[in-house]
Amino acid sequence: MADLRPPRLDAAAAEVARVAAAAPDWDALAAVARPCVACPELAATRQHVVIGDVPLSGRPRFVLVGEAPGATEDETGRPFVGRSGALLDLLLAEAGLSRAEAAVLNIVKCRPPANRTPKAPEVARCSGWLRRQLELLDPPVIVALGLSAAKWFLGPRTVLAEVRGRPHPWGGRAVWATYHPSAAIRFGPNGAPRASLRADLTAVAGTLS
Repeated sequence: MADLRPPRLDAAAAEVARVAAAAPDWDALAAVARPCVACPELAATRQHVVIGDVPLSGRPRFVLVGEAPGATEDETGRPFVGRSGALLDLLLAEAGLSRAEAAVLNIVKCRPPANRTPKAPEVARCSGWLRRQLELLDPPVIVALGLSAAKWFLGPRTVLAEVRGRPHPWGGRAVWATYHPSAAIRFGPNGAPRASLRADLTAVAGTLS
């Protein structure tokens, strides 16, 4: 995995942070994020900036945050709609949760070429969008799916096996870090990542009123 320690903000990251902070609502934020070219390599190869999904009812009960869009997400412009998304929906249902009540986001909004791990400057430049999304959505609980997302919230030295299974305070909210559905797919239906992801989602469900 790449080192995701946020570097000092370059001009592109600072501009994203400025533009994002000025967006008064979700629709305005989406409108200014869609033409983003802060990361030239990603902008040159993407089909869509994948803003994220939000519930029709308004404030989500919880937020799911992954790493970056994959091929299907890049094609459709929506997060977690490929194989990983199908498994995530299944495990949410098994935990007694509904995706319709959640917001679904990624730390990086454009697909990295060949689904590589986002580079640290790309994470830094996209962070302004995610921070403003979380401010606008104001979720009580955030589920970080996978190591890249866990590091964004909990720091670059995060070890997923050590931090999962319990909430961590972050900005007045509870962050749960767990495995990405893609890891559950790689290790199969009887693998530890799938069991851990299901257990963590069940624990999250138990904290939601």
